Amino acid sequence: MDSNKKLGALTVGAIGVVFGDIGTSPLYALKESFNPAHGIPLNSTTVYGILSVMFWAMTALVTVKYLVFMMRADNKGEGGILALTALAQRCFRKGTRRHWWVVALGMFGAAMFYGDAIITPAISVLSAVEGLELVTPAFNRFVEPIAIGILIALFVVQRHGTAAVGRFFGPIMVLWFTTLAVLGISQIVQAPEILKALNPWYSWQFFIEHKVAAWITLGAVVLCVTGGEALYADMGHFGRKPIRFGWFSLVWPALLLNYFGQGALLLANNEAVKNPFYLMAPDWALLPMIALATAATIIASQAVISGAFSLTKQAIQLGYLPRFAIQYTNEKEAGQIYIPFINWGLLLGIIALVVIFKNSSNLAAAYGIAVMLTMTIDTILLLVVMVVIWKWNRWLAGLLVAGILINDLMFLTATMTKIHDGGWFPLVIGAVMFTIMSTWRRGREIVRRKVNDGAMPLKGFVESIALGDTPRVDGTGVFMTTNPDGVPNALLHNLKHNKVLHGRVVILSLINEDIPRVPKEDYIWIDNLGHGFYVIRAHYGFKETPNVPAMLNDCRLQSMNFDMMETSFFVNRESLIATPRGGMALWREHLFVWMSHLATKASEYFRIPTNRVVELGTQVEI
Repeated sequence: MDSNKKLGALTVGAIGVVFGDIGTSPLYALKESFNPAHGIPLNSTTVYGILSVMFWAMTALVTVKYLVFMMRADNKGEGGILALTALAQRCFRKGTRRHWWVVALGMFGAAMFYGDAIITPAISVLSAVEGLELVTPAFNRFVEPIAIGILIALFVVQRHGTAAVGRFFGPIMVLWFTTLAVLGISQIVQAPEILKALNPWYSWQFFIEHKVAAWITLGAVVLCVTGGEALYADMGHFGRKPIRFGWFSLVWPALLLNYFGQGALLLANNEAVKNPFYLMAPDWALLPMIALATAATIIASQAVISGAFSLTKQAIQLGYLPRFAIQYTNEKEAGQIYIPFINWGLLLGIIALVVIFKNSSNLAAAYGIAVMLTMTIDTILLLVVMVVIWKWNRWLAGLLVAGILINDLMFLTATMTKIHDGGWFPLVIGAVMFTIMSTWRRGREIVRRKVNDGAMPLKGFVESIALGDTPRVDGTGVFMTTNPDGVPNALLHNLKHNKVLHGRVVILSLINEDIPRVPKEDYIWIDNLGHGFYVIRAHYGFKETPNVPAMLNDCRLQSMNFDMMETSFFVNRESLIATPRGGMALWREHLFVWMSHLATKASEYFRIPTNRVVELGTQVEI
């Protein structure tokens, strides 16, 4: 495949996955900007003003911020809030206050993503199905159950994987964006004066005339840029060039044409404000448009769900979440995964949203806060990368980031006015997830310290074994530990109770790095301590999931072979007890203990054959 064909294929794939969220915003963004609750009258001046704000918001926050600058802040080709956090935290020594703040900001931004992942499918599918109300008012009472039915079906099929359906995502979304452009052009040609809204003067005039009401309206205008962070987060799947090419060649022009087309329609018919998107279409095309919009919103929802799975996997590898069970739905594509706990948790949250808020207008009040918090955190972390890693001049970097941050904060503060109208929901979800992630990270640090601090030095232990007469039996014993320099508790317990050691003893430590993937040639390090003792350090990136049998098979490249039928794995399983004298508040300790029960067994997560595993328990007070 030549380079042009490859770019074309990747661009179509990116259009099908990356742009789903921002691509379905025309269903509700302009309509909600003229929500009567904002106090903005519908006239030519306000139409020009809001469209101008939308155009310059997409230019500043999506095109300039994400396409130009954020995509340069890649972590070995990967993007997204956790990849950026992993990159930024290298700038400061571990244990320092600055390092803590970077990690905390990253966790909080990731936590906010889960709030967005619940709202996006709900508002997208609801807004698409609401088109049925224009066919006949009799459909009004069926919108909510139809939307819930579609969402349930979407989550039920997740366990089967998305490989087969994914082939159709790109072409359907290309059709969707083409249709957006055609609908927009059909209205613009009837009122070409709407293009005057490209002039930034109308944005300024809008704020001068309406002041506070205009600022509040930004909380709805922000809907046109939701999904912008996905362009950065999915960079590792498609690369910079296809995403940029897809945005500039099709997505951005189609979105602008559609928004301006809706504006032209509103100039001609103020009554169209009840649903300007669908009312752009001729009567005969209404039902096909509803079907196409529903397909587009399902694809957008699928992209968000897959993003939640991917983010969760990264969080597990970085030590922010317990080891949830991960199922691989495609043997050839490691990125296609299914996490049951996250899947059903998202579905319950989404159904609750639909039942509580009932329509897309009510949900729009809750939308935007989580997105803007994540986007604002991206900007702050970008400054760290610019100054410390890129070695930019502090004043130049600060001036540039300040300009971006002003835009972020304008929209963020505007969305904060919607807290009492439903904006509290994503904040609650984000606060819960941040508490869970920070508690798990802190709890694992406490457990690791208590288990490892009293560990016997491994080299001294090996020397004592060499001088003694401990019986050795044929075979290999693999003892998993987080401290490769100390004697694992499982090894001591085995020696104490069975009074025997294997002929070959392997101390195995799986080390998570803050890069996406560790090069194949660098991920295994073997130390021969003599007397049949070996230390293996296997390094993995946050986009990888350790596979212990596969890793041991790779050890043959360093002349160390393993016969799985002659190898036994010893895993230490901690029994955690919350105590008032622990390193966290007692309620957080109880939360940590509860989360530890949710974690899948190490043997299952690392794909160790169950008939080769011996678990030895240790009681740890935290």
